[in-house]
Amino acid sequence: MEVAWWKEAVVYQVYWRSFFDTDGDGYGDLRGVTQKLDYIASLGVDVIWLNPCYASPDVDNGYDISDYRAVMPKAGTMEDLEQLFREAQARGLKVIMDLVVNHTSDRHAWFADSKANGAKRDWYIWRDGKEGGPPTNWRSYFAPSTWTWCEERKQYYFHSFAKEQPDLNWENPQVREAIYAMMRFWVDKGIDGFRMDVINLIKKREFTDVADPFEMSYLANQPGIHDFLQEMNREVGLDRLFTVGEIPFVGPEDGLLYVGEDRGELHTLFHFEVADDMTTMDLPRFKQIQQRWFDALYPKGVASQFLNNHDHTRQVTRFGSEKFRVESAKLLGLMLHTLPGIPYIYQGEEIGMTGMRFDRAEDYPDVAFRNRYKERIENGEAPEMVLSSMQLLARDNSRTPVQWDASRNAGFSAGQPWIPVNPNYEEINVEAAEDDADSVLHFYRKLTAMRKEHPVMVYGTYRDLAPNDPYLYVYERTLDDTTWRIVLNIRDEETESVHCPDGECMISNYPDSCATILQPYEARLYML
Repeated sequence: MEVAWWKEAVVYQVYWRSFFDTDGDGYGDLRGVTQKLDYIASLGVDVIWLNPCYASPDVDNGYDISDYRAVMPKAGTMEDLEQLFREAQARGLKVIMDLVVNHTSDRHAWFADSKANGAKRDWYIWRDGKEGGPPTNWRSYFAPSTWTWCEERKQYYFHSFAKEQPDLNWENPQVREAIYAMMRFWVDKGIDGFRMDVINLIKKREFTDVADPFEMSYLANQPGIHDFLQEMNREVGLDRLFTVGEIPFVGPEDGLLYVGEDRGELHTLFHFEVADDMTTMDLPRFKQIQQRWFDALYPKGVASQFLNNHDHTRQVTRFGSEKFRVESAKLLGLMLHTLPGIPYIYQGEEIGMTGMRFDRAEDYPDVAFRNRYKERIENGEAPEMVLSSMQLLARDNSRTPVQWDASRNAGFSAGQPWIPVNPNYEEINVEAAEDDADSVLHFYRKLTAMRKEHPVMVYGTYRDLAPNDPYLYVYERTLDDTTWRIVLNIRDEETESVHCPDGECMISNYPDSCATILQPYEARLYML
């Protein structure tokens, strides 16, 4: 595998509206990110992924953009963002921004012109209806249909997400040229790359009915998508940046087409065979996924490792154990940092923050949650059953503010937070973790330091030693004459293992880890 700085990186995701609020309006802001850069740098990470802060009506928390070259007032000003870039660079941190170009806001000037049949009439996707209804039976991620009627134009427009997020028509060369110019604008501002939101949705298939509208893979990975990405690479010069594509509905063989080093497209990707398709930890299935992706990509491409982000419930709550919160948080951290691929840390993960469950449906501000809840209630389902079934995977579970200390609002804001703080903040917070030498926070710092010191974590081969074991995950990473063995007990009971070797135990989440009996959620890393 070829050596590259970005393969060795650890990425820290900043969901700025829940990070740190400096003006007391209840929303985190860009100045808050800048104020906390020393903390971020202390984690040993290399790259900050900044969620969208562009001008937006904020229907979908910034993923509905009304002006790609302006900053949302909630976040701050362009000067604030430029200062963040400068201060990050001074600390050796790179910054990548969300690139949201499958769709815009319906309040973007482009869409206003398009629906008025102006010069940009073909910048979005318009179709006549069929038999008195929408053009196709397709479902949107956030709504029952991908089509919304526009009275002004007397046609339907297409949206993969909320009706306030119309999809751009990437078949129009003028659209692509405008997007590439916008990307160059931000590169000139000093950013180091892009996290590309649902980038494999930009190419559409023929608009005809599908057999099962709920099986939504028809929205993605269509023939011609790679032509668009290769053109983007040429026009913007993506090779000199760090690029990660959010690629739903993709398996490892197709994934290599996006990230193969000979393809001229992306550096790495997020796939969702775990985060979207696995409700709770299914260890044998998880192992199969890891093996398949390694076999398909190594040594030609690199994937990413994550179990939570702003769209997915916090990993301790979903894949670990709140009863064994500290132990499982460390285990999941060790696992993600030693599996093949680039590890991503979602803000608060490094202190073992847990997910929220709100008691009432109206307490969830997320547009996707609200639309789906409303649809199911209108279809006759009982409200309490709908809420119960949606709580675990609700996106807002992971969007609560970072817990900085035990003061009011967890030190996040002097005002009323836009979303409630998790009540456990008095116990779980950064200040307490800093003072505890055995905290999740200090464990994470050890992991990032080890990644910089030991190339085997980045470039080593991968071998699963117990693929069918339902509780033990045992695998080796090997580079040249160095072999590491990772032994993980992913359950809340003791487990005996024959895989604990006589080699040096370099790191563990329990003291004095040497016995063949592993404690609940015990994790060990051996050098053989």
